[in-house]
Amino acid sequence: MISMKSNPASYQVLQISSFPPRECGIATFTQDLVFALNKKFNPVVKTRVVALNDQPTSIYNYSKLVTQEISATDLGHYVRLAQEINRRSDVKLVNIQHEFGLFGGEWGDYIIPFLQALQKPAIVTFHCVLPNPDEHLRKVVSSIAEFAKVIVVMNKRSAETLETDYALPKSKLALIPHGIPQVVFETSDKAKQELGLEGKVVLSTFGHLSQDKGVEYAIRALPQVVKQFPNLLYIVIGATHPNIQREYGEAYRNFLIAEVKRLGLGEYVKFYNKYLTIEEVVTYLKATDIYISPTINVGQSVSGTLAYALGCGRPIISTATEYAKYIIDESNGALVKPKTSSGITRALLDMLSDQKYMKAMSASAYEKSRTMIWPNVAAEYFSLYKKFADMKSEETKLPEVKLDHVLHLTDDFGIMHHARYAKPERRFGYSLDDNARALLAAAKRYAKVPSHELLSAMHTYLRFIKFVSKPSGYFSNIVSSQGRRDITNAEDVLGRTVTALGFVASDHALPAEIQTKARALLVRPLKVLGRLTSPRAIAFAMTGLASLIERQPQAAVLRTFRVLAERQYGFYAKVASTEWRWFEEQLTYSNSKLPESLYHAYKLLKQKKYLKAAEESLEFLRGITFRKDYYVPIGQNGWYFRDKARAYFDQQPEDAASMVETKMVAWKTTGNKRHLEDAFGTFQWFLGKNHLNQMVYDEVTGGCHDGLGQYAMNLNQGAESTISYLLARLALEDADLPTIIYQA
Repeated sequence: MISMKSNPASYQVLQISSFPPRECGIATFTQDLVFALNKKFNPVVKTRVVALNDQPTSIYNYSKLVTQEISATDLGHYVRLAQEINRRSDVKLVNIQHEFGLFGGEWGDYIIPFLQALQKPAIVTFHCVLPNPDEHLRKVVSSIAEFAKVIVVMNKRSAETLETDYALPKSKLALIPHGIPQVVFETSDKAKQELGLEGKVVLSTFGHLSQDKGVEYAIRALPQVVKQFPNLLYIVIGATHPNIQREYGEAYRNFLIAEVKRLGLGEYVKFYNKYLTIEEVVTYLKATDIYISPTINVGQSVSGTLAYALGCGRPIISTATEYAKYIIDESNGALVKPKTSSGITRALLDMLSDQKYMKAMSASAYEKSRTMIWPNVAAEYFSLYKKFADMKSEETKLPEVKLDHVLHLTDDFGIMHHARYAKPERRFGYSLDDNARALLAAAKRYAKVPSHELLSAMHTYLRFIKFVSKPSGYFSNIVSSQGRRDITNAEDVLGRTVTALGFVASDHALPAEIQTKARALLVRPLKVLGRLTSPRAIAFAMTGLASLIERQPQAAVLRTFRVLAERQYGFYAKVASTEWRWFEEQLTYSNSKLPESLYHAYKLLKQKKYLKAAEESLEFLRGITFRKDYYVPIGQNGWYFRDKARAYFDQQPEDAASMVETKMVAWKTTGNKRHLEDAFGTFQWFLGKNHLNQMVYDEVTGGCHDGLGQYAMNLNQGAESTISYLLARLALEDADLPTIIYQA
């Protein structure tokens, strides 16, 4: 159980690695990992860095994240570092970012005395796994594995190599993918405009320049391609590797420039000689149409450049390295033989000649890389840390409230129903369900943080509700993009709308004009609520009526509420048994709203039978949907019918949000802290505590993905999912607890 008011001491995880501003791929990786870990778990668990300097005389202007520096080539530094870490009670675990050339000695064997002297748990992340090792290399790896708690690798091929070539047991290995920035999926047009590359077909290669990059083979592939695509531009991005620069200067870059001149490609190939920030890398990758990785090192076991390119949704043409074979297939790119320009030429012509094919590959590249975004990778690392060190995460840590995507989906008519990824799709029209939810979310946020944007949005949603209202008191739900209303009279739609209007009409923190419009829209619906027969519609309506009664009591409204409360209780009394304490013979969507309605009934009517039924039914639902480590909503793919198997997949954000809201109502009604803990525990479903271990909430857009299937996430960020997340987040905001808000 978590303690909402506790202030536990901060624990530290130390990363031993190179670190920016040192120019090194592993330094960048470590920086991204540290930022992601601290964003999610700081200040309860702080991640800090012991920076490896390549020479005793090296001086870098490190950030405050670096608590100590050691020279990679000084064996004594390693032993003294281990002794110091042993003395520190706040350091719980050490994570070494390992690459053989990063550490001193033969095959980096200076790290072994450090591990031997270290008395704290150590996890080693292997950024390089070499097949067919010689005897000394095998011994170095075996020694590292002996003293480490676990070896982290970034793909299955590396794990297989460690098992077969180094005889490491599978139990000693953990697979966590290379992290990638979390970016919005979009075409290259916007980034091209930003970089002044409009009208170009952009190819790119990025990273430290060295002969291993094999860039000459990509350059030699271009003469045939530019004949068909004269607007092509190949950008080679990145400074020369510092070690290469020291020993050979710019010999390789000059060789490449000479090749460009020899082949007459001066207007088609450009070099950007700079060590790029992550933001710059992402911008160039988003401007890219096809990413090329012509490396000559086929044994390459990980590549941050490939991972980043896929994460930006870019098709790949790559040498068939060990890592590329793991991460690339015909759906997202093409593999070619090393040192062969002809293979790159064929792949480029195939892709560029079929724009539909390229778009499909872009989408596949983006979709298949979602497990690799840094929030997911950080969560996997932290889960691994907790296996070997006594650390607790801060469950009350919440993302900031972000309205960007809700407002992005909203036009002058209402909030659009669907989105393709994060792009609104107006052609699918609008729904009242979404606009009612959006009104409720906007009003709740405005009540705490007023803004002109929210005021304008509330007016828009109220106009939409007026547009679909009927003289009968019911509402149309779906409105086409041409403004045609459906002819349905769904009870659920009526109930959800009353939930929103009841809150807005009675909340004095809202502008008077907004309250007045909401009250006017409630007049006709209030007259028909007593006819409701659906338990969910009744539950939605009771929530809206409860808002009215608590703030602006009216005898007629209270009478309707009593009728609905007794009807809801009647459903429970009729169906519930010792084994099945529920209102219906099935569990479908918005399940927790049914017991929630009886908590409202108990608060307002003070009849203990309502509280007893609410507690029993919510505990029954809890037993079905809560697991030891995470919340598991009833799956939409089949639901759960009494005496039949429950569905686990196609889990919907709406159901998780409903449980958060219900548990907050239950806590406020009863004072039982377990309800509060359950609310926070359920909310973690959005933040990666689910069967896919993936973030459902998108921190970049402020949107929420549309659901979890058995093996993959629905990456679209529609209105229902996004507003459901926002309502869950706002429900926790309403708790006025000492929560820690982390900034994006």
